Parts: sequence; C-alpha cells; structure tokens
Amino acid sequence: MAAAETVKSTVEQFTTAGNKAFKDAVEKSLSSLNDANAHSKKNLEAVIASVSAATKGAEALGAQAMAYSKKAVEDQVAAAKSLSSAKSIQEVIELQTSFAKTAMEAYMAEVSKMGETVAASFKDSAKPLNERVTALVERMQAAR
Repeated sequence: MAAAETVKSTVEQFTTAGNKAFKDAVEKSLSSLNDANAHSKKNLEAVIASVSAATKGAEALGAQAMAYSKKAVEDQVAAAKSLSSAKSIQEVIELQTSFAKTAMEAYMAEVSKMGETVAASFKDSAKPLNERVTALVERMQAAR
C-alpha cells in the first residue's frame, strides 16, 4: 500500500507541476503577445505621425510655391508695365537689368526658404520613426 501511495503522490506532484508549467507558459505567451501588440500599435502610430508630418510639410511647400508664383507673376506684370512706359532704350535696359536682379534675388531666397521647409518636414516626419527604432534597439539590448 505504501508503494501505491508513493506512486499516487508522485503522479499528483507531476500533474501539479505540469499544470503549473503549462499555466506559466500560457501566461508568458499571452504577456509576450500583449507586448508585441503594444509594440505594433506604437509602430503604427509612429508611421501615422510620420505621414501626417510629411503631409503637413507638403502642404506648406505647396502653399509657399503658390504664394511665390503669384508674387512672381505680379512682379512680371509690374515690370512689363514699367518697360512699356520707358522713354529710351537705355531706360529699358536699366529697368530690365533691375527686374532681372530683383527676380533672381527673390528666386534664390525662395529656393532657400523651400529648402528649409523640406528639411524641417523631413526632420518632423523622421522623428516618430527614429523614436521607434531607438525603442526597438533599447528593447533588444535589455533582452540580452
């Protein structure tokens, strides 16, 4: 009888240990799944934030381009009017030279301004993605 009790006790211990191991494995798997889901959600949020920042940058760049185009056309019309009222060839040359210089300076300023807008937009759109990469690297280092 003692042998039967020992076998029964051993089987109960194995069963209890097996159930606990199974429960622990399921809980660990669920926890890992929840962590992965949270990480994926944060990645998706970062992509959305990045696309949103890029869209805002593109909208700003488009608005700048439209404003510059409008101003350039207005300046060209004004220059054409002043050229048409010139009294001599010398005055036409001076007006044309002045207009060309002013137009080139405005163009260079606009190119610089657009470059700054593109750089800021790129920085803003890359920031959420860089943060997620940093979080991933930190998570991988912590797992070591």
